[in-house]
Amino acid sequence: MSATLKLENQDIETVSSSGIDLSEKTRSASFYQQDSHTKLYKSLHEGVDILSTEEALAKYPEAKDYFGKNFRLLNRDFPQDTDGGYFIRVKKGKTVEFPIQACLFLKAQGFKQRVHNLIIIEEGARVYLITGCSASQSADEGFHLGISEFFLKKNAYLNFTMIHSWKKDVTVKPISIAHLEDNAVFVSNYVCLRPVKEIIMYPTAVLEGNKAKAVFNSLILSHPDSLEDVGSRVILRGFDTQAEINARAVSLGGKVIARGHIKAENQNVKGHLECRGLVLSQKGHIHAIPEMETDFRDVDLSHEAAIGKISQDEIEYLCARGFTKEQAQSIIIRGFMDVNILGLPDLLKKEIEKIEDASLKGGL
Repeated sequence: MSATLKLENQDIETVSSSGIDLSEKTRSASFYQQDSHTKLYKSLHEGVDILSTEEALAKYPEAKDYFGKNFRLLNRDFPQDTDGGYFIRVKKGKTVEFPIQACLFLKAQGFKQRVHNLIIIEEGARVYLITGCSASQSADEGFHLGISEFFLKKNAYLNFTMIHSWKKDVTVKPISIAHLEDNAVFVSNYVCLRPVKEIIMYPTAVLEGNKAKAVFNSLILSHPDSLEDVGSRVILRGFDTQAEINARAVSLGGKVIARGHIKAENQNVKGHLECRGLVLSQKGHIHAIPEMETDFRDVDLSHEAAIGKISQDEIEYLCARGFTKEQAQSIIIRGFMDVNILGLPDLLKKEIEKIEDASLKGGL
């Protein structure tokens, strides 16, 4: 496998806009797949295994046990005709300071990318994983199906951030399930700030172990003619488990459906669902759909939602201090789509803030 990754100049900016550090100076491991071809995988940390799913299934007998396991636990079918994807394993007790990165890139016109990813965080391990999914300008009418299975063992911690940087004619359908054992913590962040034709995703976390916790955060900037049907589901199966679902959506003319479902299957569990939206165009649309479900009395589930527009008083206040209307809108949206909710280290937070600034500048 190549030790370095060479991209065409026109693709460098696109890949970087999805949070990928091509220098790898701030990453502990890297994976890159273009269409159906794995171009690079490399680990710079002795506690991290990273390679293609296909090679992992051939190399590690236990990988076959994980493949499809989460879907079988929920009696759900999943697409079998995948070609590629990554296998990441963080070994027991290891704390990985620099994030792991994985890039799934569309290059060929009309290509249908179908991947199956396996992420295993062993007992007591801690790691940040950033996945950048994007498309070259040549990838007209592209399609991406990303299946991801997460396995968090006892006391494991994973902060998973997925950044989408697609094109206005690309269709995207991620499918993922996370399984958490005792005291595991799973933070899933989704960031989509660029135009896209359609994204439909409804990831699920199953908190099987006691005192496990799952947090789903999303930041969405919806452009004209874009559809983002984005939701999250948490099943509180263990005792004393917790769930949070937080959505921030801004419509510049696109349609956003923000779904959330928290299901209590045990006692003494807590869950909160929150959706906030801003509509900046007459053609914009945001639809919040919260669901909470329980068969027990001893639970604490709550939700709140608020959708509105930017206050004219706020715009005038900033304009009076020398900002243009576009700059004022950008400042307000930046404050609304606060990356602090993602729980990232300063390094990643600053990188996402730069992507956010560039996306707002182009969108407004």
